[in-house]
Amino acid sequence: MSSPAPPAPSRISIPQYAMALAHVASLRSEDPFRKVGAVAIDFDNRVIGTAYNGLAPGYNAGPEFWADRDARRKYMLHAEVNLCSLFTRGNVRLVACTTKPCTSCMQMLCAYGVRDIYYRDDYPESEADAIAARYSIPLIQLADYPHMLQEAGA
Repeated sequence: MSSPAPPAPSRISIPQYAMALAHVASLRSEDPFRKVGAVAIDFDNRVIGTAYNGLAPGYNAGPEFWADRDARRKYMLHAEVNLCSLFTRGNVRLVACTTKPCTSCMQMLCAYGVRDIYYRDDYPESEADAIAARYSIPLIQLADYPHMLQEAGA
């Protein structure tokens, strides 16, 4: 008589996986005030890309640039903008962002045909909820995902 097969190992969900990757991507942001990461997942649950908020590639700002948050905000490229540069319309099923998309980024994600959007932190100034409701796109807050607890260099 053979013994029963061991239970399948539990795995995190695809949205949890995407959010964990978005969190790691956010660590690359040079913005000292708000670090945002995003990840795109295709219809086969493969990662298309990761992105974070920051300045245009190749531009290195001096310390004085970072001192005034309000003055520098208009120059920052949002994580979702950087992410959408990595795929074409209709190729993404799910996007996970560490912060709820702003109004403009939510509009762009809709234009790119993203089907599901997850976020970790709320962004009250955003009209993302209304836009998601209008276009019947699930916009779901997800704070339960694996966090890296080990400090760098440990």
